[in-house]
Amino acid sequence: MTIETNRVPQLELNNGVRIPQFGLGVFQIPPEETAAAVREALEAGYRHLDTAQMYRNEEGVGAGIRDSGVPREEIFVTTKLANDAQGHDNAINAMEGSLQRLELDYVDLYLIHWPLPKQDKYVATWHGFEELQRAGKARAIGVSNFQIPHLERLAAESATVPAVNQIELHPALQQPELRAYHEAHGIVTEAWSPLAQGEVLEDPLLAELAEKHGKTPAQIVLRWHVQLGNVVFPKSSSPKRMRENIDIFDFSLSDSDLDVLSGLDEGRRTGFDPDTFEG
Repeated sequence: MTIETNRVPQLELNNGVRIPQFGLGVFQIPPEETAAAVREALEAGYRHLDTAQMYRNEEGVGAGIRDSGVPREEIFVTTKLANDAQGHDNAINAMEGSLQRLELDYVDLYLIHWPLPKQDKYVATWHGFEELQRAGKARAIGVSNFQIPHLERLAAESATVPAVNQIELHPALQQPELRAYHEAHGIVTEAWSPLAQGEVLEDPLLAELAEKHGKTPAQIVLRWHVQLGNVVFPKSSSPKRMRENIDIFDFSLSDSDLDVLSGLDEGRRTGFDPDTFEG
């Protein structure tokens, strides 16, 4: 089953760049399997790929793009700065490394992967990102795992509002205050670990919604993300699962369905706390 790419909505970022709302995350996909996974995803209708320097599979992402035959301009590519490359000059040099590994002239989105507040380098890093955007090496720049105080400091000490903030977000960790801040300041919310590494999928309320709509629990959660306005990119290297994940544009959740999902919030993380994580 091939999904028509025009069924995937696009959101407009705060600088006018458009981003597909659904994509493929390649976190934990082994480098030797990444090119094949990317080819399968592009064949299935994906046009948004999310990688990072720390994933060590940028080469595979680039190879998959080249092998797919899909024109570069149709694909939205994100990569993220490695934690040990923070700082103005380091961030610029790290981007050059990413472009070489990807064999691309530019990325569509470049993110600071973690704020690492004790290192106190993310503002200088952000100034480097601004230079990269002006140079055309990144069409848009943003952050990942930033909390409201981190975002407020960037606003106070730079001229560029992040286009996105990629955060851990799933039914068990809905982060309403942070999402409200994003909405008020023109920052698109991206969700990593959108299924809580599968932990939320056993909930009986999700099973009821899945039965009601003739979908899987994972498809219910992914549809919830889309209807909230999140950009979402579940990770999978299975062609069957890729096609299943993206097959969420032929149904909608009702207001009462959304209320059920809202009630699953426990404030529970599956990953690191951005306020304390130091890489």
